Amino acid sequence: MTTANSLGKNNPSEDWNVSGLNDSGESIGKELEWVVSAEEAGERLDKHVTERFEDESVSRSQVQDWIRSGAVTVGGRTGKPNAKLQAGDAIVVNVPEPEPFEAMPENIPLDVVYEDGDVIVINKPRDFVVHPAAGHASGTVVNALLHHCKDLSGINGVMRPGIVHRIDKDTSGLLMAAKNDLAHASLAEQLKDHTVTRRYYGLVYGLIPHDKGTIDAPIGRDPDDRKLFTVTDKGAKRSVTHFNVLERLGDYTFVELKLETGRTHQIRVHMKYIGHSLVGDPVYGGRKGRTLGMTGQALHAGVLGFTHPRTGEYLEFTAPLPEDMAHALDILRNR
Repeated sequence: MTTANSLGKNNPSEDWNVSGLNDSGESIGKELEWVVSAEEAGERLDKHVTERFEDESVSRSQVQDWIRSGAVTVGGRTGKPNAKLQAGDAIVVNVPEPEPFEAMPENIPLDVVYEDGDVIVINKPRDFVVHPAAGHASGTVVNALLHHCKDLSGINGVMRPGIVHRIDKDTSGLLMAAKNDLAHASLAEQLKDHTVTRRYYGLVYGLIPHDKGTIDAPIGRDPDDRKLFTVTDKGAKRSVTHFNVLERLGDYTFVELKLETGRTHQIRVHMKYIGHSLVGDPVYGGRKGRTLGMTGQALHAGVLGFTHPRTGEYLEFTAPLPEDMAHALDILRNR
């Protein structure tokens, strides 16, 4: 069974003329320019520009500040945030440089599953942010890794050293990091080629009638709340999640999920999209009070496999379910 969606898969970044990117691929401190299409005519300037930065968590209020400061021009002239755009308008954005910041080592315990001179794999608990950002400059996985490992790859800069991929703050499970640039480049290439094994386990609301399926539906920023994501045909990227039903437990289903793509909140958004939100999901769950004692969302990155960047050996690791998720399953099995 396949759950598919025929929405468009437009990626606005493809038509940018980018004068340069920083070493983590972000358009920070650079000049970007593009031309408004006929389909985009009539949009507000601030909304239009914000949507171009969907992958970098730039807020609409930040963009409005850029516009008011003159960092954004339309046809060579500054405008107002609520200015309506016309087809053919040339937009130029001079993205301001962020204030310098460097993640610092912190003595935070880590559950290390595997470690050698090139890579480290940890079992991340729920409610643990992966890397520093606005609002949480400390207390992250990166801060803990810097203390534990001393040396990490520098490809992602001083804010995200060693970080090759991420899992949500509210998701538990396996996360790999690179200790040097050789390892980072290899692991990043494996992720790009979809050769990394990533299997998640989730408990969702409702009975999924099919034993297996694929959700192929593009994900982009939610136009009503820029902090969230949704299935949409605007500013979206192709997103594919495969699932297998492991157990049907009353009006709940325990599933194994495999990512083909790795969009932000992908599993959470896709499961909500097909009407089976994750139990305990504080954002996309929508069924408060039926959490079975869970202290967060029932999603766990339980299997991670990759080819070792130096030896060429395939390594695969597993991590047990968090206690509250295992307890929730026991409750349902004993009903």
